[in-house]
Amino acid sequence: MKRRLFAPAAATLALGLAGTTANAADIFTLTSKTFADGHMMPKKVANSHEIMPNNPNCVGDNVSPELSWRNVPEGTKSLTLLMFDPEGRAPSGVSHWVAYGIAPTVTGFAEGETSKDSDKYVGGKSLMGVGHYSGPCTPPNAAPHHYTFVLIATDFEPKEWPSGLTRDEVIAKFGPPPAHVKGTAGLVGLFVNPWHE
Repeated sequence: MKRRLFAPAAATLALGLAGTTANAADIFTLTSKTFADGHMMPKKVANSHEIMPNNPNCVGDNVSPELSWRNVPEGTKSLTLLMFDPEGRAPSGVSHWVAYGIAPTVTGFAEGETSKDSDKYVGGKSLMGVGHYSGPCTPPNAAPHHYTFVLIATDFEPKEWPSGLTRDEVIAKFGPPPAHVKGTAGLVGLFVNPWHE
């Protein structure tokens, strides 16, 4: 009798676990092949001295990281991607990249693809004054900064906003939560100067 009761219980448990796994697989996620979430980014992603000649803290090549996402929420009309360093220029932080109007059919950017303007997104305006990726210029001999990449699924049409919006202007357009937001996914890369793994 015990064996008969155990078999249905095991089957129910297995189905329950399978359901949990299936649900986890459907989560809106942002990942990178260039670096692991919560780990050090390679030196090449830092901004370059050629681009920022007046900033000796720019020690890389400004190669934008590979980014990919999956399971975009239903009803998404466009995606917004923000890159921000909360520890930079305290207490205000540094906006490194503002991109929006990304079509929901786009599933990511190749490494180096967003180091320049692209027709895959509308470029906003970072603190550096550009609409494409601007890598870290982390101050020397400080704890690693946390460069946050946040992908926001929205109900805004891809061409609804003009180019050149700042991070604050983009955030203001979303209104009080959860207005216009279908879901979010995030990723954090660390950087330290002098660079080391």
